[in-house]
Amino acid sequence: MMKRHNQILAGILVVQIILSVFVFWPGSAATGASEPLFLELEASDIVALTITDADDNSIQLKVSGDWVLPDADDYPAQADKITPLLEKIVGLTTGRLVTRTDASHKRLQVSPDDFVHRIDFETADGTKRTLYLGSSPKYGSTHFRVEGQSETYLTSELSTWEAKAEAASWVDTAYLSVPQDDITKLTLENANGTFTFTKDDEGTWTMSGLAVDETLDEAKVTSLIGQAASVNMIEPLGKEEQAAYGMDEPNAVVTVETGDKTITLRVGAKEPDANRYVVISSESPYYVRVYEYSVKDFVEKTRDDFLQLPPTPTPEGTPNAP
Repeated sequence: MMKRHNQILAGILVVQIILSVFVFWPGSAATGASEPLFLELEASDIVALTITDADDNSIQLKVSGDWVLPDADDYPAQADKITPLLEKIVGLTTGRLVTRTDASHKRLQVSPDDFVHRIDFETADGTKRTLYLGSSPKYGSTHFRVEGQSETYLTSELSTWEAKAEAASWVDTAYLSVPQDDITKLTLENANGTFTFTKDDEGTWTMSGLAVDETLDEAKVTSLIGQAASVNMIEPLGKEEQAAYGMDEPNAVVTVETGDKTITLRVGAKEPDANRYVVISSESPYYVRVYEYSVKDFVEKTRDDFLQLPPTPTPEGTPNAP
């Protein structure tokens, strides 16, 4: 009797496993022909979207003439980066149904309180929709679900890394760009002093106040010029100055002169517990965040850092090398 009972339990277990495979195996629950998930929706219909990730990072994008970041005083976004995402969203289909059960949403990370990425978007007629991008059962495949629907599908056309919740994915990160060869003079002011470098007609850099017995290390000056000529940002902050930006007493001020203009870059406060600074350029009305490494030399360089060190003298009594 006990053996018979165990056989029955084993049979039930096998059936449960088969049913689980049938329900959750990608595409196995699909019925009928594949059709667009968002019927009659085109990429150009979408005028706003917000992308949020599992770490609660979020980025908002909207059409205001062109695509902009509304939370950063309408900083320009790049349509050529946004449009491909919108096209993939409207191109999603019901062809690979994974499950119809609400209980599976959390496991597949497509639930309101457990998702990998959430995309909230709005169309020109005011309709709002929410799309959840979830786990990846294998490379190149992503679970997804539309809010208000129980069905969860699988796609290989859209991945979570294509919908990052960071500004750098949607804007031109080149904040300040000056042709390095056009720079004829650079002045650096920081807590260690003021250092002025000038390029002569031969293309040689000199430093103001250089003593007769001192030699300028031109390689270090050229490196500094290169950093001032190209500054990339993490994200724009907006046009309004905040006290926390530290611009009343900046950590560094870099002034670059070319043949026809003078450009100033102010390096404000270093953010607490983050390797980032706030900067603003006279070429832009926007304050932005940058990584510490991109402005560290502006903040920390001393006069001696730009000089060639004299050769180490040979101690007396030490025989010369053959």
